[in-house]
Amino acid sequence: MSTKSAVIAVLVGATWLTGCVTINIYFPAAAAEKAADRIIDEVWQLRDDASPINGAQKEGEAK
Repeated sequence: MSTKSAVIAVLVGATWLTGCVTINIYFPAAAAEKAADRIIDEVWQLRDDASPINGAQKEGEAK
């Protein structure tokens, strides 16, 4: 193998290895839990807003 071929092989190998690098992003568990709680509260708020007002009965309920 000539020197030129060896240099090319090393460069290709180095390029391939750097292409395999992954970046891990740290997302704090407390922040994820807080976001989940906020979403749950919003869903419950929407559900409460959609419920019948002043004891109005839903269609099909017995009186």
